[in-house]
Amino acid sequence: MPVRSPYADVEIPDSSLFDFLFTDFGERANAPALVDGPSGAAITFAELEGMVGKIAAALSERGIGAGDVVALFAPNTPYYAAVFHGILRANAIVTSVNSLYTPGELAHQLADSGAKLVSTVSPFLDRVTAAVAQVGLPADAVLVLDAAEGHTGLRDLLATTAAPPAQIVTGADTAVLPYSSGTTGRAKGVILTHRNLVANLCQIARMGDVSAETSILAVLPFFHIYGMTVMMNQGLHQRSTVVTMPKFDLAEFLRVISEHRVSRVYIAPPVAVALAKHPIVDQYDLSCVDVVFSGAAPLDAELGQAVAKRLGCTVLQGYGMTELSPVSHCMPDDRPDMDLNTCGFAIPNVMSKLVDPETGQEVGPGERGELWVKGPNVMSGYLNNPEATAVTLDDEGYLHTGDVATVTEDGVFTIVDRVKELIKYKGYQVPPAELEALLLTHDKIADAAVIGVRDAEGEEVPKAFIVRQSAGADLEADEVMTFVAERIAPHKKVRVVEFIEEIPKSASGKILRKDLRAREAAGS
Repeated sequence: MPVRSPYADVEIPDSSLFDFLFTDFGERANAPALVDGPSGAAITFAELEGMVGKIAAALSERGIGAGDVVALFAPNTPYYAAVFHGILRANAIVTSVNSLYTPGELAHQLADSGAKLVSTVSPFLDRVTAAVAQVGLPADAVLVLDAAEGHTGLRDLLATTAAPPAQIVTGADTAVLPYSSGTTGRAKGVILTHRNLVANLCQIARMGDVSAETSILAVLPFFHIYGMTVMMNQGLHQRSTVVTMPKFDLAEFLRVISEHRVSRVYIAPPVAVALAKHPIVDQYDLSCVDVVFSGAAPLDAELGQAVAKRLGCTVLQGYGMTELSPVSHCMPDDRPDMDLNTCGFAIPNVMSKLVDPETGQEVGPGERGELWVKGPNVMSGYLNNPEATAVTLDDEGYLHTGDVATVTEDGVFTIVDRVKELIKYKGYQVPPAELEALLLTHDKIADAAVIGVRDAEGEEVPKAFIVRQSAGADLEADEVMTFVAERIAPHKKVRVVEFIEEIPKSASGKILRKDLRAREAAGS
């Protein structure tokens, strides 16, 4: 039987995201909504609403309206939120672009999404100019959030005297088109409606103790759905102050938390490694932190507990994906006693089931199966890709996540691996995530990733890529393999080790195994 959330369903208003977030700021109107972490410059809720209206009006003057797509290709700043919501307020659609993209990757997203404009920052102009030329957009299709000669800047948009257009979008209309590789293949546009985003904000509100008294650190990118919903938009919804950072730098990250007295820090597991192990952490007063919440990839309990002990805070984790707006499961704030290896309960309004990928049969508590999720936060589908949509969304409305999970009798879920990433060693399934979590407990290992490679007999075996804790750490391959072998079943042993300087990861912290496989194929 499908597993229903233990929480009662919440009411989801039929509203555009703008109307949902920007209605009556009350006594928070003159409080800081967004603060630029590096400089300390702040925008109040009332100022943000005024900027959003001006940007919407200026975009409307440029011919942008219902159904039009505007690309947002920029790092986190308070102005990102203003432009994001200005686009939606103009009845248009945001396609958020990974700020690390090359011109070719950007061009693919611009062409696939049908974007008419690109909003960016001057340091990104070389890539934007190349991509815009590649897809045939005019030079004046580029707007900048700062200032650059020959380009319309944010200041120009805010100077308009026009009124914003009437809001005609509904909950059923597309709001954002973030891009995701989903369970397979090249990045695809994920169609998320206003209702999807509003629903997820209502759902997660039940799980966390986030309020006007909370200050949220947003170092994970707003272009990623985790940053977009859980940091930027949850902050607006709960009238919290969101402190932005344009990129992750450990010393700056710690300084910003300490100086701005941030109480809630959202991270991906690689940041947890630094918080648990790096000596510089002790140089900063982080007593302000109440909760560190990890997402985007599974967090090992031992690592999370090390962070909790070092910072004197609660560490929680959740699960989601772009196609789920993004949250479907999480540990609630009031259950710090839960096993930190889990991702908690299904959130309100969500139904889940676990299905054996080989047989297609639903499995019960304690058994592994692919996680399927159904709820109001599930995407409409993939843009221009009915085949991929049909593979991922079934006729009953369940989204097939591609992640392998287990569930307890009490409805607590644990993600154990990806369907596509399981290593098959002599018929046994070996989960890379399990080996990676174990490797990270070694005090001489700073980071690790595991993939399957072929040995001399053609058998798939686990290979570990290891980043030493320090350049001078006396750690050799034999020591790594022995460490794992002593702690794990024989079929899961690491059989090849390579030391590298850095594990390739996406901006959201997921290990880029395809890059490691490419490295392996090239014989590097």
